[in-house]
Amino acid sequence: MQRRKFLKASLIWGAAGTELLASLRTRAQSLQQPLSLHTRFVRRIVQRMTLDEKIGQMTQGELNAIKDESDIENYFLGSVLSGGGADPRAGNGLIAWTDTVDSLIRRSMKTRLSIPILYGVDAVHGHSNVIGATIFPHNIGLGCTGNAGLVEQAGHITAIEVRATGIRWSFSPCIAVPRDERWGRTYEGFSEDPELVRQLGAAAVRGLQGADLSGPLSVLACAKHFLGDGGTAYGSNGRSNRPGLDQGDTRVDLATLKRIHLPGYISCIAAGVGSIMVSYNSWNGVKVTGIRELLTGLLKEELGFEGFLVSDYNAIHQVDADFKTAIRKSINAGIDMAMEPNHYRLFIANLKELVMEGSVPMSRIDDAVIRILRVKRALGLLDPNRRQTADRTLQKSFGSPAHRRVARQAVRESLVLLKNSANLLPISRNIRHVHLAGRGADNIGMQCGGWTIDWQGRMGDVTTGGTTILSAVRHALARGSKVTYTLDGTGAGDANLGIAVIGETPYAEGVGDRADLSLAEEDVAVVNNLKAAGVPVLVILLSGRPLILGEVLDRADALVAAWLPGTEGQGIADVLFGDFAPVGRLSFTWPRSMAQIPIHEGDKNYDPLFPFGYGLGYT
Repeated sequence: MQRRKFLKASLIWGAAGTELLASLRTRAQSLQQPLSLHTRFVRRIVQRMTLDEKIGQMTQGELNAIKDESDIENYFLGSVLSGGGADPRAGNGLIAWTDTVDSLIRRSMKTRLSIPILYGVDAVHGHSNVIGATIFPHNIGLGCTGNAGLVEQAGHITAIEVRATGIRWSFSPCIAVPRDERWGRTYEGFSEDPELVRQLGAAAVRGLQGADLSGPLSVLACAKHFLGDGGTAYGSNGRSNRPGLDQGDTRVDLATLKRIHLPGYISCIAAGVGSIMVSYNSWNGVKVTGIRELLTGLLKEELGFEGFLVSDYNAIHQVDADFKTAIRKSINAGIDMAMEPNHYRLFIANLKELVMEGSVPMSRIDDAVIRILRVKRALGLLDPNRRQTADRTLQKSFGSPAHRRVARQAVRESLVLLKNSANLLPISRNIRHVHLAGRGADNIGMQCGGWTIDWQGRMGDVTTGGTTILSAVRHALARGSKVTYTLDGTGAGDANLGIAVIGETPYAEGVGDRADLSLAEEDVAVVNNLKAAGVPVLVILLSGRPLILGEVLDRADALVAAWLPGTEGQGIADVLFGDFAPVGRLSFTWPRSMAQIPIHEGDKNYDPLFPFGYGLGYT
């Protein structure tokens, strides 16, 4: 067994935390100019703005929910987003995206002050809404690489492909610290370890934003979801039809909240992140979107965050049953921009009433608008000499071989070899016959998982390009070697090796919450059928979290955790055939059974199936 220990450092809030933040800021100063340098300039703009123009800047609508495109200029909207699956009406191609974004930007510049909208999208593992994009492994896989430089490079490539469509804002990185694998967003987190999240979160911000936010290849990053989204208690989400953890309650004291869930925000702020998305979850029964102690007291005042806070999708509605009251609580707590995909007109009307009544002070409105416009100026959006529409010359690199080579590297470094009896791996290229089986063997959609083209992802050909595992194995074998495939694993009697590609079908938030993480019966049957044929069996597991392996671990001669690797299945073949040795190490503890969940390194009586940091190499 080989085990690599990731760097571990408990953040002790107080003097030690303050010193850490100061040192991180010093190191980050060369990367980003402080947003406060833009304050004097934007104050002059704010002094000229009407209340309607200010509230408009604080409002974000969704592309396909905007009732009339003229609302962009009539309501002075500050931002438009495309949530998962919210594609342009003209289609989901590169040109359709670019034309749509450019058109809305031009509309926004028809306003009196000509302030462009800031378009946002969930580019969480590449520009993953758009057909043809390079799709990287989800964060759980990147966490297993432990390679901050590679994470930064992936962020940079994502930024280039996002900029190719004219978009300037990515709702990433997710720097949650998942503490219960039953949570359907576990794969969006790098690790159960706050220190590893701290390192890789900052790297992702540096990759997306670059050395200068106004640069031609930079996009605004958005650290999310503040605060404690990965720590919710099972069953606390209040949904009787789907009990789980998503949007639930994090029940810890303030010291624990800071120690586990805050380090990633400290490093992202130090790296210059310009926006932070506030979480749906509650903290000890109160929705975070309405907690001033966290949003203003901790984040803005104590940590000195100079960017702006955006609420999550319709999250303000959860703060109070009365929408107007919910708005008052959320804006006064520190929300600067409201993500109101469907109710942006009602939000604007209610917030204006609250200001006129004195329930939301004008000083809070001005502070929010200054924060938003500081970021827009840092991005170059307030520069009349800059072109604000897309640089379409970038489209030649969209989904390019060069970008996919980096994604392929990320795949191979993310793989974790959990078992390798009798050195079954690496496989000889001259092996006579390999039989592949399982629903993941020839399925780009299953490789990519959720947040890929569709919000929840989907099985099959999601038309993103790339290489399936079956195709990659065929390509890697020497001429004359035979490759066969069956879905259920039958027909392997003549083979020298059986490869079962099994695991989770695509899902995203909410839908992905599961009470039982055992392998599906049909996946177990695939392994059993291969084993019954009397051939050595390699299991490749596609999943967004550690799963309960049960009898499959005993029946597999070798087992590789491939996570959700994205489009570049060749990265898996690179390791299987020995071109590269496996270097991935578990960024999450792997439990023996459901009875052990939740489980984390440092627990009393820690006895997992595979410990945090575990991973075999080739001998």
